[in-house]
Amino acid sequence: MDDQSRRATRGPAYFTEDDCDLGDFAALTGQSLQAGDLDWTGTVEKNVPLYDMATLGARLDDAADRRAILAEWAWVLRDGPGTFVLKRAYADTAPIDAATEAYTRIIADENGTSGGGADHFAAAGNNARIWNSLQKLCLAEPAVFARYFGNPAIAAACEAWLGSGYQMTAQVNLVRPGGAAQTGHRDYHLGFQTAEVSAAFPAHVHDLSPVMTLQGAIAHCDMPIESGPTKLLPFSQAYRPGYAAYRRADFQAYFEDHCVQLPLEKGDALFFSPALFHGAGANVSADIQRMANLIQISSPLGVAMETIDRQAMCAALYPVLQALSDQMSPSEIAAAIAASAYGYSFPTNLDRDPPVGGLAPETQAALFHRALAGNWKAAEFEQALADQAARRLS
Repeated sequence: MDDQSRRATRGPAYFTEDDCDLGDFAALTGQSLQAGDLDWTGTVEKNVPLYDMATLGARLDDAADRRAILAEWAWVLRDGPGTFVLKRAYADTAPIDAATEAYTRIIADENGTSGGGADHFAAAGNNARIWNSLQKLCLAEPAVFARYFGNPAIAAACEAWLGSGYQMTAQVNLVRPGGAAQTGHRDYHLGFQTAEVSAAFPAHVHDLSPVMTLQGAIAHCDMPIESGPTKLLPFSQAYRPGYAAYRRADFQAYFEDHCVQLPLEKGDALFFSPALFHGAGANVSADIQRMANLIQISSPLGVAMETIDRQAMCAALYPVLQALSDQMSPSEIAAAIAASAYGYSFPTNLDRDPPVGGLAPETQAALFHRALAGNWKAAEFEQALADQAARRLS
């Protein structure tokens, strides 16, 4: 193979919107899943497999069966339709009811103290959102937390995609009648970045991002279609340039024309790849307060080896870079900042550190660059660092 042919087989090094072909996407998402493709359920609705945990749950206690079930769920998420439902994940819905009561009190308390915050796609007051519902439930009602999150079916789904040591987070979303739908999108990590930032990551990172997290939703009430359960486009998670594609108007129109919705019952759990094109549906019901706990689970493998005090490093480095600004090139300064400052928006406390002008709060590195550009005094920068760190604390 000559050099030109070898280069041609490599594929794009980066993905942009120009690399996206709607015909290829339509062919990929036009596949069909048959019940015969699966070993652990015979029920497939709208290309989404449904697993009845009332009967399957006991099989998770057998080591061989558990490994086979988890392997099938991983295949569904990666190579299959990208989503599945665990019917009756909570055989006893009493923990759901207890958690709903606790979350309702938290919503009332937060509305009383802060007026309520905007959720991720609706103006403040239209819906209700609890950021970090995981910690808030645990601290407010630890006994409820134990029963609610002590769910082997939920844990097995997390382990199927992320292995052991996964890290759970959660956000409650309450969508009232009249709540608007979301546009189709992909999720955290790259789905939370701007188009420009996403396009700056190499293509192989676009492949990696979906295997670092898992999306889930625990239904806290019955969710008929009119209440707006999540819109899903099966098989779309396998489209490699999807983090660029979902931002294009033609792909969003295709999503709206071809997405599916499944009714859920209280105690069901929906899981899907964060790369699956999806979006919350519109609540056109007359009286259904659609509540779901949106669980986002992260791989333990995406963390650094050492604990670093980057705030102290930034404070020490800032006056040095100011003094060397006429001796170092912009790229050299940027490299020094990248080696010292935290360059990612997450994890953070989204109650105190909400996104401003986008989906992600300002990073420590961005703050460093902004201070240098503004020629801040060292004390001013150190205070800004401390304020940012305080906002990010849980």
